[in-house]
Amino acid sequence: MTDTPKTLLDAVRYYSDPKVCFETMVRVKWPDGKPTCPKCGHNEAYIIPTRHLLQCKSKTCKKQFSVKVGTIFEDSPLGLDKWFVAAWYIANCKNGVSSHELGRALGVTQKTAWFMLHRIREAMKTKAARKFTGTIESDESFFGGKAKNMHAHKREKIIRGRGAIGKAIVQGLLQRGDESRPSEFRGFVVPNTEEWTLCPNIYRNVENGAKVNTDAAPSYSSLGIRYFHYWVDHLTKYVNGTVHTNGLENFWSLFKRCIRGTYVAVASFHLDRYLDEQTFRFNNRTVGDGLRFQRVLAAVVGKRLTYRRLTAQGDAGFMGIR
Repeated sequence: MTDTPKTLLDAVRYYSDPKVCFETMVRVKWPDGKPTCPKCGHNEAYIIPTRHLLQCKSKTCKKQFSVKVGTIFEDSPLGLDKWFVAAWYIANCKNGVSSHELGRALGVTQKTAWFMLHRIREAMKTKAARKFTGTIESDESFFGGKAKNMHAHKREKIIRGRGAIGKAIVQGLLQRGDESRPSEFRGFVVPNTEEWTLCPNIYRNVENGAKVNTDAAPSYSSLGIRYFHYWVDHLTKYVNGTVHTNGLENFWSLFKRCIRGTYVAVASFHLDRYLDEQTFRFNNRTVGDGLRFQRVLAAVVGKRLTYRRLTAQGDAGFMGIR
């Protein structure tokens, strides 16, 4: 797109005009310049400039529709000017932005801001287009508050009810970068650290014959069948030449700082959404703020997250990172 804002102030000014927001979404949704009717599929439509809507040209349809239809913005009463500023915020704040802060900035309630952020995180979720090659690091990290700091009834629910230590587990894979490309991360919230849980994620995301670095966990013992597997025992040292997982340790520190410093505590069943957010920022860290925002905007089409689906996952408790 042309005339892309470079700073938050530029974005606020640029997208304060509803006409600019409308034209931007038309270009995002229909790059070929042919708006498609969501009801009948006809690819010709009139523009209603006074209402910033489109109307199908088909004589049998004539449906009026918004550019929000078929995107994460669908059915939202908020204007695109607020949505675009929210997307800029979350795409470019290194440690994320809380719903309280965003609500104050946009003049909406905390509940509305929370829903907005989760819908934008839905757009930040990207599918793996290819398998990793070269040198790969694999490691896990545990997320959750210490049991001794919890209220007695919550501690009993976590420790006795689930038979676990009350921590959520995230497995990470990092493809080391080189002169032609920066390092890239992929993460998965997993139920345990057993071999049958961790190794399949590596098989699906890493090409056979790649070099895989891990710690000394026995769960990775079978990787040598498909890969050049190297490991380092963290009980004695963290680096053995080029064999280490320090790239992933960098990501874990960024992610935990994001949760501890900005979100403070997150629902465990939403952890994958916060992971998608941090993964997007990490993998797009080498581009400017404007381009990072444009990449979020380009991903809003074809995705929908309703409030019912977002909140229908039950009470799995909240986690604070310690």
